[in-house]
Amino acid sequence: MSANPVPIVLPAASGYVVLQTSAEPLPGDAGQVLLPIARAAIANELGIARSAPADLPWLKQEGASFITVTDSGNLRGCIGTLRPHRALAEDVRSNAVAAAFRDPRFKPLTASEFSAVSIEISVLSALEGLDFTDEPHALSQLRAGIDGVVFEYGHHTSTFLPQVWESLKEPAEFLAHLKYKAGLPPDFWAPEVKLMRYTVAKWREQDR
Repeated sequence: MSANPVPIVLPAASGYVVLQTSAEPLPGDAGQVLLPIARAAIANELGIARSAPADLPWLKQEGASFITVTDSGNLRGCIGTLRPHRALAEDVRSNAVAAAFRDPRFKPLTASEFSAVSIEISVLSALEGLDFTDEPHALSQLRAGIDGVVFEYGHHTSTFLPQVWESLKEPAEFLAHLKYKAGLPPDFWAPEVKLMRYTVAKWREQDR
């Protein structure tokens, strides 16, 4: 069982696509700053000289991001951070390199693929713990199309970005796949289960 999101995109200028915004205090042109930072980090790892300005004050604030790399719409790598612990620019660079070269599901990106792949950046809001009495109560609190969700049970942990709602539209189906991703049966439930949610601001390069 897997869920590779197929996001809905809207036309935008400058070669970038704004997919969704959240209440995060990011400037309106954040995507046009963050996407070149991510691409430059991947390029430099491949030995391709490329730079991107990263000296803006808001880039120095702590932030948590996920970087998704796709090739012709197919997932090529996705790595991210759930909780802020370093400057946003550093987090984007590190996760971009990890998504391109260290996602264990894929072979490392090659220089011949570099110009063909597209990059998507999701900047996460703070995590919000959900309070519930049982699984139906938890499901009633999930906001389809809005919430990214973190599932935790003991050492079992997984997350889906809000984009995954495009392919898993029902909360029960969404949570079942999330449990499976964490290494548990889709029908698993226990009183010790913890759920957290978050929203994202996200941007994507135009498909290449």
